Amino acid sequence: MKIRIDDLKNKTVEISDEESLEGYPTLLALQEAGECLFLAPLRIHLTIAREFDHIRVNGRVETSLRLGCARCLVEFRLNINSPFTIFYMRAAGLPQDEDVELAENDLISSTYEGDEIDFTSEIAEQVILEIPFKPLCREDCRGLCPNCGTELNVAECSCGRNDSNFRFSALKDLKIND
Repeated sequence: MKIRIDDLKNKTVEISDEESLEGYPTLLALQEAGECLFLAPLRIHLTIAREFDHIRVNGRVETSLRLGCARCLVEFRLNINSPFTIFYMRAAGLPQDEDVELAENDLISSTYEGDEIDFTSEIAEQVILEIPFKPLCREDCRGLCPNCGTELNVAECSCGRNDSNFRFSALKDLKIND
């Protein structure tokens, strides 16, 4: 998704679009690696305005994907609805190899060159930031029994496991003499 800078002559531009993953190679790579499965196209809404020496983009990206729970391995659906704001500044004239203290707005800023801005990498980044590192089907997921593999969200196992900590089971019979 791109916009020409000349289209922003003292007016606000709104863009709404639905895009497939083909235009987003980083998201496509996640899906091909088996990290997730995108169930819906990306729904993108951007409000773009020129402000002083920068361009402000307020946006929202929505999609839906299927993930595997990190505890019980059950697949579940995750709906992503990510609002964001990015400030774009022209790359020319910015210091390149200097130590510069960043302001809060610098943390949500990007640069552009030429006469258009491509939003592809920022939109993909917003989706990636919403995908949990350790996805859980629900907050209180109990996972699988480490002995028999029963899914503890569905049923209690009958393998006779106790709730003691297995890491310290070798020390349970340790006796210290004074």
